[in-house]
Amino acid sequence: MFKITPNPPETDQAPPRIKSKTKKLDEAANRALDFYLSPKTKPEDATKPGQLFTVVKDIDNESLLANLSETLASADAMVGDLAFELEGSRRHIALGIQQLIELSSLLANRALDNVDPR
Repeated sequence: MFKITPNPPETDQAPPRIKSKTKKLDEAANRALDFYLSPKTKPEDATKPGQLFTVVKDIDNESLLANLSETLASADAMVGDLAFELEGSRRHIALGIQQLIELSSLLANRALDNVDPR
């Protein structure tokens, strides 16, 4: 049997308990959408255009100096190898660069010796 029933009146007044649940659900949905869809803000020290390499922000001085020392040793070996393949003034320039790298390496190693190991 079909019984005719009127539709409930359309009002914006819902019981307070339902309103609070709806509001909480809306807030939760907005937080979830913001988390997954909103673009992340970049930190102040973001990379600049064209910058390829960065250094980890919270790295300790000992690690920095150790890597610097190894990098200078590698550059020293490369320039030394190149210098002995050159002749004349180009060789003198390469040997001068090698001497500057060696001096920088000595300074880095001394600074590394002065750092308190953890």
